[in-house]
Amino acid sequence: MKANEIRELSPAELNEKLASLKSELFNLRFQLAVNQLDNPMRIAAVKRDIARVKTVIRANELKSEQ
Repeated sequence: MKANEIRELSPAELNEKLASLKSELFNLRFQLAVNQLDNPMRIAAVKRDIARVKTVIRANELKSEQ
């Protein structure tokens, strides 16, 4: 998911997206543990998406404080 797409989401949608990405990361780690993971690079991509979402959430918080 691109940063521009994430910035367009509302705060509620951002929190929902963050929760879904965290659950996806949990499932990917579980698959890695039982050797059923097809694409190990997906873990890194999901981690980056989580970081992007958290960054946008924090930027929105700082913007609202001003």
